[in-house]
Amino acid sequence: MLILPTDTRLVFEGGAEIAITGLRNPCAQIEQLGRGLTAAVLERHEDGSLARLAGVMAVVLSGGEIRSGDRITVKLPAEPHQPLECV
Repeated sequence: MLILPTDTRLVFEGGAEIAITGLRNPCAQIEQLGRGLTAAVLERHEDGSLARLAGVMAVVLSGGEIRSGDRITVKLPAEPHQPLECV
């Protein structure tokens, strides 16, 4: 999901639709699930910049039921595509 461009829309079988708006750092609460998870989803590039390996922000465009295993339709925005940035 991290390679999708900004404003990609994900449409779920149950009718829900979201728009991907950017990358985010994982919440500190992730450590409650398992020690070291924050470190596992963040790393540094050689230039010192932060690489986020998980986590996106999105806005809900329409509600609906989402279930495990549902088909998701990916709708890319018009080109030129803009890469996800930290929000």
